Amino acid sequence: MRYAEHSYRTVSRVAGPLLFLENVFTARMGESVLVLPPEGEPAEGEVLEISGRTVMVEVLGGTRGLDLEKTRVVFTDAVKHAPLSPLVLGRIFSGSFAPRDGKPMFVPDSYAPVTGAPINPSARETPREFIETGLSVVDGLNTLVKGQKLPVFSGSGLPSMEVAAFLLRHARLTRGSFAVVFAGLGLTHREYAFYRAVLEEAATEYAAFVNLASDPVLERLLAPRLALSVAEYLAFERGMDVLVLLADMANYCDALREVSTSREELPGRRGYPGYMYSDLASLYERAGRIKGVEGSVTMLPVVTMPEDDITHPVPDLTGYITEGQLVLSRALHARGVFPPVDVLPSLSRLMQEGIGEGRTRKDHKALAGRMYSMYARGREMRRLEAIIGREGMSERDRGMLDFADAFEREFVTQRGRRSVGETLEAARRLAERFEEEQ
Repeated sequence: MRYAEHSYRTVSRVAGPLLFLENVFTARMGESVLVLPPEGEPAEGEVLEISGRTVMVEVLGGTRGLDLEKTRVVFTDAVKHAPLSPLVLGRIFSGSFAPRDGKPMFVPDSYAPVTGAPINPSARETPREFIETGLSVVDGLNTLVKGQKLPVFSGSGLPSMEVAAFLLRHARLTRGSFAVVFAGLGLTHREYAFYRAVLEEAATEYAAFVNLASDPVLERLLAPRLALSVAEYLAFERGMDVLVLLADMANYCDALREVSTSREELPGRRGYPGYMYSDLASLYERAGRIKGVEGSVTMLPVVTMPEDDITHPVPDLTGYITEGQLVLSRALHARGVFPPVDVLPSLSRLMQEGIGEGRTRKDHKALAGRMYSMYARGREMRRLEAIIGREGMSERDRGMLDFADAFEREFVTQRGRRSVGETLEAARRLAERFEEEQ
């Protein structure tokens, strides 16, 4: 702890969002700083690197036009903290926690570091409680449970926003208080207007952190951390079950790459920094439940895959850290299926923990297995039909072909919300109808 304020006018150079200061007496990694230009508004920053008496600082606001000789940098002797209060609910903030809804800032009850506190692995509670999303393809076949992190892998032009909006509107718990924390990363004004309308119409309590595409790129790195700090506060101090939606993590990783390039770091795959895996893990691993503590943080990151490439570094590393994925299909979208979730590459690794008697229904696991088996067989028959034609197929194979069409048309496609009971009944009726025909 320092007993006097340290400030310097020793900025030697500017590189994009980075400032380099010389002859700094003392600083620490992650320390918050205040950048005071001779004219204009002050900007916040963070110490990224210390080399001898040279310190590199990331600036949240723009650095354009900074006067190197007259700009003063104040070191605060504290890491970045998020202000916390129940009054955060119903509010929309920028990526640096400035109100974006025109209302005054609330008076915080407490503060928490934006980096969060890692959950001790031995203190983690196994996620077992089912979250009803209202989507049959999720509730029936890729069940979401409290404390899980389940990304949505999308492609350019696919309706990931509409799928995310459906989840925001319809996700429910059978008991306990529930809230949504939304972090919009690199959104266009149209996307912001869409999500804002969805949040304001939703019956669920929410808090939103929005970084627009025109905002400083460093705020894109800060926004999910602020959102998760708020989510942890609501979950583990206020006992709420919190669903965190991060959209779009591809924009977050592009911001990470841009900052890494400014720092002249050695690039990894496709130019992304080598530490991207640990950086993503520092976000995703904040989801979970803690033994003996009420509340939970469940996470749904949306990842747009460049060129629909699931082996791209962003979805690839995301898949390593998270517990499954929902994959949107361009072919299903072209056939008018909504939500265009491709069941076969999609997976919820924690589904078995959250379904069955006492949670959803006793026959849930068996019904899901029948659906998967019959649909996979029907997809195989589509390839065979392309070669030999429908007339050359056996009656049983034609039945599986018809099942695949009916499954996509009657089970996957939906416009309104379905309860898990309605989902499982639809699955049972569909399976029995085609099994009787065989």
